[in-house]
Amino acid sequence: MAGEGIQGSLKKRGIRLTRQRMILLKLIDQSGQHLDAEELYRRAKEVDPKINRVTVYRTLKMLKEGHLIDELDLMHYEGDQHYYETRMKQEHAHVVCLRCGKVEEFYGEPLSRLRRQIESHFGFQILVARTEVGGYCAHCQVLREREMKEAPAAASTTKVKQARRS
Repeated sequence: MAGEGIQGSLKKRGIRLTRQRMILLKLIDQSGQHLDAEELYRRAKEVDPKINRVTVYRTLKMLKEGHLIDELDLMHYEGDQHYYETRMKQEHAHVVCLRCGKVEEFYGEPLSRLRRQIESHFGFQILVARTEVGGYCAHCQVLREREMKEAPAAASTTKVKQARRS
C-alpha cells in the first residue's frame, strides 16, 4: 500500500499520523478513483462522523506541501475542481473523457519512452511529470456521433416551426 510509504514519510517529518489523517490517506489511496476535497470529506464523514471539513482541507494541504500527494485538475472537466492521488504511485498519464468525466490511468513503455525523449532532447532532468489527455471515450464517441447526426434534423424542424409562426 502506498499509504505505508506515506506513513513513513510523515514520521520522518515529525508529523503525527492521527486517526483522521489515516482515514484520508486510505480513502485517497484505496478508492480507485480520483476524489476531490468535498467527496473526500463526505466519505471520511461516513467513516468518522466527528471529522470536519477544515481538517480535510488542512490535511490535504499538508500532504501536498510534503509532496506526498498530487493535486490534479484533470482537464478541468468539472470546472476548477482539484482531485488527489498518492504520489507513491507509478508514473502514469490521465486520460479524461471530456463528456462523461471518466478517468483512465495509462502506464507503460510509451510513457517512459516519451520521458526519455524529453530528457534527451532538452538535456533536462525530469523530477515529476504529469500528463493529461482529453477526448471522448468509446461510449461517448457513439453518443456524440448520434447527436451530430440528429442535430441537423432538429435544427431544420425548428426552422420549419419558426417559419410557420411568421
